[in-house]
Amino acid sequence: MLLPQIKGPNDLKTLSVDELVSLSGEIRQFLIETISRTGGHLASNLGVVELTIALHYAYNSPKDKMIFDVGHQAYVHKILTGRMDKFDTLKKYKGLSGFVKRNESEHDVWEAGHSSTSLSAAMGMAYARDLKGEDNKVIAIIGDGALTGGMAFEALNHIGHEQKKLMVILNDNEMSIAPNVGAMHNYLSKIRSDRHYLKAKDEVELVLRKIPAIGGTLAKSAGRLKDSLKYMMVPGVLFEELGFTYLGPVDGHDMSKLIETFRQADNVNGPVFVHVLTTKGKGYKPAEADSFKWHGISPYKIESGQVLKSVGNPMYTDVFGETLIELAREDERIVAVTPAMPGGSGLIPFSKEFPERMVDVGIAEQHAATMCAALAMEGLKPVFAVYSTFMQRAYDQIVHDICRHNANVMFAIDRAGFVGSDGETHQGVYDVAFLRHIPNIVVMMPKDENELRHMMKTALDYNEGPIAYRYPRLNGLGVPLDPELKSIPIGSWETLRQGENYAIIAAGPMIPIAEEAAELLKREGMQVSVINARFFKPLDQEMLVSLHANDTKMIVLEEASAAGSLGSSILEFYSEAGLYDTKIHIMGIPDEFIEHGSVKEQREEVGLTVQAVIEEMRKLKLEFAYDLPKTSTPS
Repeated sequence: MLLPQIKGPNDLKTLSVDELVSLSGEIRQFLIETISRTGGHLASNLGVVELTIALHYAYNSPKDKMIFDVGHQAYVHKILTGRMDKFDTLKKYKGLSGFVKRNESEHDVWEAGHSSTSLSAAMGMAYARDLKGEDNKVIAIIGDGALTGGMAFEALNHIGHEQKKLMVILNDNEMSIAPNVGAMHNYLSKIRSDRHYLKAKDEVELVLRKIPAIGGTLAKSAGRLKDSLKYMMVPGVLFEELGFTYLGPVDGHDMSKLIETFRQADNVNGPVFVHVLTTKGKGYKPAEADSFKWHGISPYKIESGQVLKSVGNPMYTDVFGETLIELAREDERIVAVTPAMPGGSGLIPFSKEFPERMVDVGIAEQHAATMCAALAMEGLKPVFAVYSTFMQRAYDQIVHDICRHNANVMFAIDRAGFVGSDGETHQGVYDVAFLRHIPNIVVMMPKDENELRHMMKTALDYNEGPIAYRYPRLNGLGVPLDPELKSIPIGSWETLRQGENYAIIAAGPMIPIAEEAAELLKREGMQVSVINARFFKPLDQEMLVSLHANDTKMIVLEEASAAGSLGSSILEFYSEAGLYDTKIHIMGIPDEFIEHGSVKEQREEVGLTVQAVIEEMRKLKLEFAYDLPKTSTPS
């Protein structure tokens, strides 16, 4: 066994190529066995075993900078850099992150949960290296899915212009989370299908060299002939025209060829683009057969590939997908738009029933947002189905192209609130704060899956501008689903429990916590109202005025950033109304990034629990007691 001997990258350098191949098999088996217990990103990591070993064999991390795009393809990198013994804690609270993490290891020089950032980071590190007079290598590893992101093209253009010495490795497995779309994918497919083009190129150059008496005009003609043949026979010319030396395609599972290609790349004085062909899920048949399912997987049985999922109520995502189909059958204007997440957003059934009304733009959130604005302007009803964390990438387009135009775009914001094991790069806790201050938009969140259905109907019936409904990465509550969908009055809140002098204003998954806290407080003699603040914007101003008039002491409970979200908007309302004596306490997510773990553990960490609500309400009661007017004792 070689794997137990690998404590760091330097241990690889004593091995032969044959031993490196054997090590690849051991690492694959380790990943298959470990992730069967922990869950995690399996298929992508099985595909980069040889590539990652070859990189650490050929280069000297952390002096040489290896930048992994997204980071969920870096499990092998973690194993080779001394973290194998921590893999049983993968994606668990206070355990090993599922992504590259700078505070985990000096070998993790860049961390990202969003795609298409590695090339810009590589350019920054290469620029810094040259300014400091250092001589380290800079290597960016990016997938073919991430290469469709606009930011990657911006970086390619700049790198080619500056001609900094760095290497871009395209890990081409023909798939990201969902099947890739677009012209770049088609272009790469052509390269993959013509593996002998380099031989053809060499033969053309050999023929040209053998032409006798080339000089002057003949030499120029030969050069033009060579260039034209290059365009016909070398698919990698796109990258060469961008200023890169293109090497490949290279078999990403051939250790010798990978190492030799890296040596060739080191001889180039400028940027190099190495095109590596890999198989996602390599070495585990279930993952090879269905790399979408095995991209991110729950614990499973190794022998059968059966996923060990607990049975529960349908997820909000599934309810969204089913309801959208129901609405689309009645309204042919509905068009679903997703940035490379048709499966994660629950749109696969929709795409099968309405293929012509389903648009997957690839990893291109900015393009998706502006496209939705144009669809709405042309009288259609676009539904932009996007994770909260990925919607951040389209902020400018939401402001400039959707809200400024008052385009009637519907946002289906999935993964709102804590997301559990994916951690701080994926937490959906900022969208309320960055949406509610934009003019024209309506923002809402359901208390359960049934209310989500009615919110979707509300959004469809709304014709006055952009409207968003956000929902968590959770199973629903199991409530009955109304067969008839009805619109909810815009800006209306709902009193779920009537109390006296005290109220908990909550939204979404915080509602059950509020209701349980109110029930326990009842045993202490406190009658606490529970209000479903289902609209973050606009607020139910009438209810807020009524609460103040009744001298109600309030807690605002939200699974979103405390800065700028629901509680802030309520405070702003009372301030603008001159109701300065309102007693209100905000319980939200503090001004810090919350790391991976279960949703329960994340809520406990920031104090969004039943017990924490009870304690805060007791404090309010104590403060209220001190504020009571003093009455004289009868003589």
